[in-house]
Amino acid sequence: MKSLIIACAVLFMGCAGTSSQKFSAMQENTDLLVSENQGGADAPGFKIIKDEKDFRNIISGSFGISEPGKESYIKYPQFPKNKKVVLYNLGSFRSGSHKIEEIKNISVKNQILYVEVPAGEPSGGMEIQMISSPWIIFTVPADYKFTSVELKYSK
Repeated sequence: MKSLIIACAVLFMGCAGTSSQKFSAMQENTDLLVSENQGGADAPGFKIIKDEKDFRNIISGSFGISEPGKESYIKYPQFPKNKKVVLYNLGSFRSGSHKIEEIKNISVKNQILYVEVPAGEPSGGMEIQMISSPWIIFTVPADYKFTSVELKYSK
């Protein structure tokens, strides 16, 4: 009986040592601000965007170019003040569309931010090969602490 209690205590302490943050109300915790097929880095990676100036510099070419002398009707997303803004480069792909349209869920475990996104539909037949470097900008709660980001594809 004593060894059973000790085993349960060890198991409980092992589970309590792992930090995990997960929220189901995603509308309140994350927003997909920008998603593009081109312009990202060749290798996967992330960067925390600290201020609105950096944010505007990154997204400036993503919403088209307005004609000189005409009023711009481009609606840029607002830079959130109470959340962390994350730029994530997906890396390079040889063909197909890898643009992220939705974030289903986010969680942090062992200082890794897991971003769950829908799995892409495979396209059939022969396609023209084109190298793309997609990237996204999204928000997470300001109290999330992480040192790396991983995408998790789900159906």
